[in-house]
Amino acid sequence: MKIKVICVGKLKEKYLVDGIKEYTKRISGYADIEMIEVADERIPERASLADEVMIKAKEGRKVLDKVKQDDYMILLDVNGKEMDSVDFSKHIENCMINGKSTIDFVIGGSLGHGEEVLERANLRLSFSPMTFPHQLMRLILVEQIYRAFKIIRHETYHKWHRFLRMMGYHSFSLYIEYGIISSQEKKDKWEFVVYRSDWNGLR
Repeated sequence: MKIKVICVGKLKEKYLVDGIKEYTKRISGYADIEMIEVADERIPERASLADEVMIKAKEGRKVLDKVKQDDYMILLDVNGKEMDSVDFSKHIENCMINGKSTIDFVIGGSLGHGEEVLERANLRLSFSPMTFPHQLMRLILVEQIYRAFKIIRHETYHKWHRFLRMMGYHSFSLYIEYGIISSQEKKDKWEFVVYRSDWNGLR
């Protein structure tokens, strides 16, 4: 299985770059993964609707140049289909069962996707009705891909996060750089912190 994550624009924020590197390293134990960046187009200060359509079309052609004919293409689109993590993992597993050797995930630029890209997509996927920065979505996506493979293999990563939610820790941060899960939310005078030594055994 090969995974390609095709993104419009260059990622500059170090904390996102580091987080993505961590998850792509983990994913590599399950599939080949390639992060691909295509150049974004400059948006005029007072861009007209026609300007925006042209920019999306140009960026879209750059994206489609990276997509092969037999690739299964999943487009991240706020208007797409919503899934939970388990359904997402089942979709990836079904692609594997049905002989799809390459899955391309596409994250567009700040203006969204052009018509050609929308028409090419095999699945339009929405992670939330909320709007996220497309740079941040790269990290969210690779984490969910990693989670999907853990679910497919019936491994502990997804169950551990579900346990935390069951215990009432709905607000916790994943610190990639240090490998720490930490929740500072107090519930019934309890404070739950998992340090690196414990976390390593639960990945």
